[in-house]
Amino acid sequence: MILPHDQDKRKGPEGPLFVSVRPSVDGTSFICTMMHSNALLTGLAFLFCMDLAGQTPQLVSDPPPGKWYITSGGEWIFSTALLDVRTPGPNGTESSSDQGSIIRFSPFFNAQGVANRDFSAKAGMFMGLSIRNVGFIYDVPDTTLRFKYRTYNVGVPLGLKFGNMNGGLFFLGYEPELVINYKEKKFANERKEDKFNVWFSDRTDLFTHSFMAGVQFGNGACLKVKYYITNFHNADFEEQKDGVRYKPYAGLNANVLYVSLAFNLFKYERYEFPANAPREHQVRL
Repeated sequence: MILPHDQDKRKGPEGPLFVSVRPSVDGTSFICTMMHSNALLTGLAFLFCMDLAGQTPQLVSDPPPGKWYITSGGEWIFSTALLDVRTPGPNGTESSSDQGSIIRFSPFFNAQGVANRDFSAKAGMFMGLSIRNVGFIYDVPDTTLRFKYRTYNVGVPLGLKFGNMNGGLFFLGYEPELVINYKEKKFANERKEDKFNVWFSDRTDLFTHSFMAGVQFGNGACLKVKYYITNFHNADFEEQKDGVRYKPYAGLNANVLYVSLAFNLFKYERYEFPANAPREHQVRL
């Protein structure tokens, strides 16, 4: 252990652990910050901070009014597609079907960080950054064919919150998303026949747009509904097969709708120590 204010530059095999204690914004308590890749050393530093402050940390769950603060969470997505599949018929006719969409579960990889600013104890706004696994499964009616489509999107959610800003609340918003990766699988008679993925593919639009609404419960669980107003595929995309160019997604109109479960997306929590600790210390273990 290197004691407070020691300037020795020695490092262990995994680098130093930094622990700092600083006063809170209101001056009534102190905040302890720890950083290291090793969980054991982080735990030791936590115990050191408890000893430094003179007592156990206290959980603070009231967001700072009128100031930005960061929250984050994952997301488990249950998605489907609202279909309007148009097929050319004889004599210039056209048939339409909304059948074939299957529920798709995608718990990985979905992450989002949110910057919050509360106008009052009952209303606020948020903006953030997300990465999301979105798609749907399509069983072609009256065949044994099944297609699985998915994209990875980077989004910027923007929205408003109403209710208890650190408890039960309702939120709504809009999110533009950049489509960075496309993946497609084809099955026939339950056997995989084809699989590929493409970065920044022309099979989809580069940007997609969606609206969302949801509720966060008092325990931090968050239920959200999201609808994409952009067609999942680029219907004008062309590819060549056996010397013939064709449009594989012509007539396939699919707007993804999903319900997701998240945890602590807008939940503010941190630990602070009372103000009986020295004004500022820094140690390394």
